[in-house]
Amino acid sequence: LLNNFNIDCEKFFNHFPARPLFFPHTVSTSCDIEDHEKEICVQVDLPGVTKKDVKLDISENSIEISAKHKDESKQNKKNFLKKERTELSYYRVLPLPVKVLPEKAKAKLSDGILTITIPKVYPKIQKKKSIAIE
Repeated sequence: LLNNFNIDCEKFFNHFPARPLFFPHTVSTSCDIEDHEKEICVQVDLPGVTKKDVKLDISENSIEISAKHKDESKQNKKNFLKKERTELSYYRVLPLPVKVLPEKAKAKLSDGILTITIPKVYPKIQKKKSIAIE
């Protein structure tokens, strides 16, 4: 009985859009953060996105990634035209495990994967100074 109720509910709600048509759908993306000896390497999945659609902001302790992907498909048949549009938004803020040098970061988008390489900040070695005690 419960199974039939679930099926009926699913059929009913499938007739409605999952979200209002005027709001883009925000999607969470998979990411990997690797700590190499001298740099941090981040890979983020952004399927269907081109580099002009990506906004990337890097600070010394985090990465902020946002992107939009629009897709439009048409289906022409005799006396019938169907046109569907999809708009997806990606947004992530990734805290980094160590301080980095954002001005030396490099990013590349290839096959739907954004790869970001950022050198680590190394603290300057401080010289010791002996102080005479009075």
